Amino acid sequence: MTDRGNEIVRVQGIVKDFRPGFGLRRKRVLHGVTFDVKDNEIFGFVGPNGAGKTTTLKILMGLIRPNEGRARILGSDVFESEFRHQIGFLPENPYFYPFLTAREILDFYARLSGVSASDRAKRVDRLLGVVHLGHAMDARLRTFSKGMLQRVGIAQALIHDPKVVFLDEPMSGLDPLGRMEIRDLILSLRAEGKTVFMNTHILSDVESICDRVAIIVKGRIRHQGQIEDFLPTDRRETDLLVSSLPPETADDLAERFDLEMRGLGERLELRVAEKDVNGVLEAVIRVGAEVVSATPHRSSLEDVFLDAVRAGDEPSDAQGGDH
Repeated sequence: MTDRGNEIVRVQGIVKDFRPGFGLRRKRVLHGVTFDVKDNEIFGFVGPNGAGKTTTLKILMGLIRPNEGRARILGSDVFESEFRHQIGFLPENPYFYPFLTAREILDFYARLSGVSASDRAKRVDRLLGVVHLGHAMDARLRTFSKGMLQRVGIAQALIHDPKVVFLDEPMSGLDPLGRMEIRDLILSLRAEGKTVFMNTHILSDVESICDRVAIIVKGRIRHQGQIEDFLPTDRRETDLLVSSLPPETADDLAERFDLEMRGLGERLELRVAEKDVNGVLEAVIRVGAEVVSATPHRSSLEDVFLDAVRAGDEPSDAQGGDH
């Protein structure tokens, strides 16, 4: 496997302002964004709607210019052209000519990308099989579902065998089976030595396949690195699901112990600090309530993400937007 110590993407101090309308004040959507993507890794770029993910990706693709800062891919400034043949890109909402078939549209993109005539047909057929569209390769794109069009988009991003692949919401429109298949495909790209930059808000996918991640909130990077590096380890908790717990006992538990409480119909979910689990269980059993389950709680990327979003809701971060 390729050494992941080398930088493939480097973003340094990117600032981007937009003017929402004529005569209106400029609105800052990126505030000194800095991150890097290593060679042969899957990098997750995550954030809520309006965080600046798509704006950052447009800068990386050379579609818009930053007001300050710089971005480089494969050692070249993003506004140079020599390295473009090594880049694959799936936009969030790809558009394809609806009167063409899947085979025809991929052949079209292969021609644009400079794939030789001798390789085009073989590569098109192989990629359609990889994205599980072999059965529909000769159907018109106007008959395709959103998920099927998303697969076509992934195939076109790979048609010229790029070194670096940028995917903007690659799981959009896919059912659970389709998401699993695309996750496997992304993992296979890393196995082939490619670098994948994945812009997404589906945290479970990021946690399961990404080597590193950057979390952006209101135009600022809140976390960057390996996921396990910023998952909290100092607080161990257990989720207790109980039923038939008297309200007065629940109130007493809330006063005596370090816990969070959430009602689930006739049941109550208690997230209890590890040091208090035995005391809470004794109190629940003493009043005749039923302990339905006790599950150790593992902090996840979602916890870190939600904490970052809440921290970003401070007044000083009031400006932001995704374009």
